[in-house]
Amino acid sequence: MKSKNNMHSKVRSRYGSSLNDGKGHQDMHEASSRRAFLRNTGLFSLGSLMAINGHSMSQLAINPLTMGLLTNDTDRTLILIRLSGGNDGLNTIVERGNDEYYNIRPTIAISEENMWNLSDEIGMPNTTLSLQPLWEDGRMKVIHNVGYPQPNFSHFRSSDIWASASDSNEVIETGWIGRAMEAEFGSFLETPPSVPPAIQIGIENNLIFAGSDANMSLSISNPTEFYRIAQQGQLYNTAELNSCPAEAELKYARQTANNAFRYSSTIQEAYRKGTTKSEYPDNYLAEQLAIVARLIKGQLGTKVYMVTLGGFDTHSNQNDNRHPKLMTYLSESIAAFMADMDADNLGEKVLGMTFSEFGRTIYENGSFGTDHGTGGPMILFGGEELGNGFVGTPPDLINTDDYGDPGYSIDFRSVYGSILDGWLGIDDRVVDHVLGDQNKINGLVPPGDFPAGLNAQNILLGYRPSKVLGHIDIQYSLNKGANTRLSLVKLNGTPYRTLFESYIDRGSYTYTLDPPKAVVEEGSYMLELRSGGKTHRRHILVK
Repeated sequence: MKSKNNMHSKVRSRYGSSLNDGKGHQDMHEASSRRAFLRNTGLFSLGSLMAINGHSMSQLAINPLTMGLLTNDTDRTLILIRLSGGNDGLNTIVERGNDEYYNIRPTIAISEENMWNLSDEIGMPNTTLSLQPLWEDGRMKVIHNVGYPQPNFSHFRSSDIWASASDSNEVIETGWIGRAMEAEFGSFLETPPSVPPAIQIGIENNLIFAGSDANMSLSISNPTEFYRIAQQGQLYNTAELNSCPAEAELKYARQTANNAFRYSSTIQEAYRKGTTKSEYPDNYLAEQLAIVARLIKGQLGTKVYMVTLGGFDTHSNQNDNRHPKLMTYLSESIAAFMADMDADNLGEKVLGMTFSEFGRTIYENGSFGTDHGTGGPMILFGGEELGNGFVGTPPDLINTDDYGDPGYSIDFRSVYGSILDGWLGIDDRVVDHVLGDQNKINGLVPPGDFPAGLNAQNILLGYRPSKVLGHIDIQYSLNKGANTRLSLVKLNGTPYRTLFESYIDRGSYTYTLDPPKAVVEEGSYMLELRSGGKTHRRHILVK
């Protein structure tokens, strides 16, 4: 294979992406830490964390879309495994026999004798041998070189892009799962489903689950601890909080906390009923997956779980038991989890997906590590219906950009869309509205026989700030043409302002609200869509 000469001397360095950038790299990590702190303390968005008797507990804004997911006859569950820090894809999925790989990674490349074969062309390091049975049984897929146009190399910004499914130059404060959970069924804090629609193991409230009202997931570190904390608190009285905007916001926060409390006994009961039948290794990821396994086996009914394995920011001494150890943790934990699922014949009901905020540079740096790079592989695992094989093409290590980074072959949003549509059964039009018009990957996941959703008439997709300053884009979609009215309602239920009322054909639409023109005062309201004999509401703050 042709080699690029003097590659190290030809590539440019991106500001902040390398340890050598000094203050730039430090500033990037400090910004990331501040962002995580804000999100975890609830300052980032309403409805993220509450303090209960001195303990921090994530709260949940409930949405009837999730009711539809929870009543789905398929019982399918999605497990998201976040590889935090930027996983080195080239040392995870190795293109065997690629001379350029060994030329640009003279000390950290995975040698032939230290990898097992996915195919004649592709291998994985022996530290991931625990995944070999899944691959050989047709229960694992590899998606090569996943990324997006004009990638960002900041940890927090790229994490937000992957979580929100936005373009690199677009800031969206909602996540792809959160929007999907809002999409088919309008948001009602007053009518929570019986179980949490999504759960994150850990304390961080990830943007992935953020809806326009609040985060759509519940974050727990331990079900027993969560139950104990919840029992120490009280359900808040909201009946008399309607007289002013400040009270309206307080009422909204209290309603959200109340919903979180309601789940404590349900989660505890599911955790008690579920038992592990697999020997999990001693690492943090395995501990998280063991909790997920017990909740699934206890028939909690939650449709989406997310767990995290950190430590992938391998700028130096990458192969000095750092990345290899993480690969071992990942593979052994997944293998134990799937063995646990199989013990109760649940393997076909789960789909796992790994992802990371970015990849690493294709060449090693002077510290025997790698710096922030572009895309990387994703791994899917599940039952025998998943199959095995490859999607996309490995990164081109010769034809790179000025920074030495290859182009991506698969847009991450096409993976998301394929999973929402194929695995969770979200309507195509909803998926396109949530993610944009992405090309879905045919055959990526096993197709499901999904029943019609509870909301077959219409769906309200929510809102976001408009490109015009001070305006709000209200996005909605109708599955059936009908007389439709969009209006604002006061939080006490009193009608306030009709925005439009007319017959609307089936399709997706955007109504741009100009508050002064519509004579709408600042404050909190419920956005109300009436169409096809159904009414959907969502909290909205006009300012």
